[in-house]
Formats: sequence, C-alpha cells, structure tokens
Amino acid sequence: MRSQFDDSGGRPDVGEVVNQVSDAFRRNMRNLGPIIAGVVVLVLLATGIYSVGPGEQGVVRTFGRESGKTGPGLHYRFPFVQRKDVVNIEKIRRIEVGFRGDQRVPHEALMLTGDENIVEAQMIVQYRVTDPSKFLFRIRDPEDTLRATAEVALRSMVGRTSIDEVITTGREKVQSETRSWLQKLMDEYQSGISVTEVKLQTVDAPDEVKEAFHDVVRAREEKEKLINQAMGYKADLIPRARGEARKIEREAEGYKEQRVLRANGDASKFESVLAEYTKAERVTRERLYLETMERILGKIDKKVVVDKELAKGALPILQLGPQAAGAVVAGGK
Repeated sequence: MRSQFDDSGGRPDVGEVVNQVSDAFRRNMRNLGPIIAGVVVLVLLATGIYSVGPGEQGVVRTFGRESGKTGPGLHYRFPFVQRKDVVNIEKIRRIEVGFRGDQRVPHEALMLTGDENIVEAQMIVQYRVTDPSKFLFRIRDPEDTLRATAEVALRSMVGRTSIDEVITTGREKVQSETRSWLQKLMDEYQSGISVTEVKLQTVDAPDEVKEAFHDVVRAREEKEKLINQAMGYKADLIPRARGEARKIEREAEGYKEQRVLRANGDASKFESVLAEYTKAERVTRERLYLETMERILGKIDKKVVVDKELAKGALPILQLGPQAAGAVVAGGK
C-alpha cells in the first residue's frame, strides 16, 4: 500500500485519499444497499394510505379508470397505479351569480324581462354533491358549469316575467321556477349535483332609472296599503252594521211584544171594568170620577174649595199673582 504522503513535503496525496474514500463507500454500500432499498419501498408503500373523513366519499381510479368507492375510515391504494379523490357529499356549497363578494358582475346580472325592460338580478345558489363519480368525471369544471347554467335558468325565468313582478310580488315564483329549471339542466348534464336553494339577493332596475322605479314601487305599496286598510274597514264595518241591525231587530221585537202584552192587559182591564160597570153603573161611574179627581188634584199643591151655593152670588174675579197658578175653585155637584 502506498503512503498517503508524497516524498517532497509530507503533504497527503489527494488522489490516494479519494480512492480510499471510494473504496470505503463501495464496501459500505454492499451492506447498506438492501436496507436503503427496503426503506424506500416502505416509504412508497406508506404513501398509498389515505383517510376518508365523516360525510366524505373516496373515489379510486386504477390507470385512470374508476375502480371503486370508499367510505369514511383508513384505506389503501397502490402508488403510481391508483389515484384517489375524496369528495365531501354533505357540505353545502354556494356560488354567486351576478356578483362576487362586494363586486358586481354586470355581464351576468343585467337581463331582459318579459315586458322588455332591463333589470339587474343577483342570485346565490346553494348545492351539494350527491354523486362523486359524476361530479368528478362528467363535467370538467362543475362550479363554472353550475354558475353558467344558473345564469341561463335565471334569464329564462326573468324573460317570462314582467319587471313589476320580478321586483315586487313575483320574486318567490322566479326563485322556485329557477331552482326547478336549474336542477333539470344539471340532471341532464349528469353533474351529480343537487341544488338545495336558489335565493335572489338583489333585483332592481339599472342605476339610470332606479329612482323612478322605486317611486313606482312605493306608489304601488301605498296603493296596496290603502286597499288593505279599506278592506279591513269593510270587514270591520259590515259585521258591526249587521250586529247593530240584529240589535235593532231584537229591540223592535221586544217592544212589539211589550206593546202587545200591554194592549192585551189594557183590554182585559177595560173588559173587567166594563163587566163591573154593567153590574152597577151609578156606583162604578162615581168611583171612576173620584179616582180620576184624586189623580188630578193630587198633582196640585194649593187648592181652594168653595161651596157652589156660595159661589152663585159672588162676582168672579180673575186672580193674578204668584198664587194664582195654585188656586183652584171647585164646587160640589
């Protein structure tokens, strides 16, 4: 074995050192090679382990073709041969049509109504994935496809509706029909998407005529308010009038019964008096006279009784003064 130092100055020979290191590395590689290879294989095999969380579903592809689905838990795929995609099938996702956050997207929002007016409509679509296989492989970009289809469905529904209905009373109908039409289109596309809700955020006239439309809407609302108030007044007044009429009818019926009963009583009383009168006409006549005078004279505070014999030669004088009203000259028969 040659010396590591040259003859000139005792410095190490670089070539010799490199050769020795290479020999040592080759000897060690013979021993460590299988270990390193085993570690590499284990690492590669470990990369095939994956997990699927609750509410998720895994789709496994072998050489690019779908070969199976996996549920929640730990699973294994063969590296380089199989690929996996995990899709959340319970999460409610959303897209925005006509706006992004606080920014308007005019080319999506502006559309024509059935009466050929321009309206700006913004909409939120909520959906979830029901079939991961169709969601992953049937359409290239599910979210963009859903947004474009939602815009088409909304334009179709707005194009059949007048601007007044879209802005005021027809919003619920537009939302419902847009959702139905959107779901039908996504089913035809085999998208694996279920549309859970369609909500119109803003439906308004363009800025140039917005204030005029708002005035019209406020006038209509005022009209509806007055109509509702009138209907409420009518609904309150008519039953009250009917109740008052029934009350008057009841009172009239009661008065009628009272008058009939009183008339019958008076007739019975007269008949009884007449029967007594026919039995003793003179006595009954005297009694009736006395009873009548008793009722009349009982109402006069001051009375003067003069015998008719004394009054024959007296000069009649009209009494004047405060006592004249209470003075009464009465004579016997």
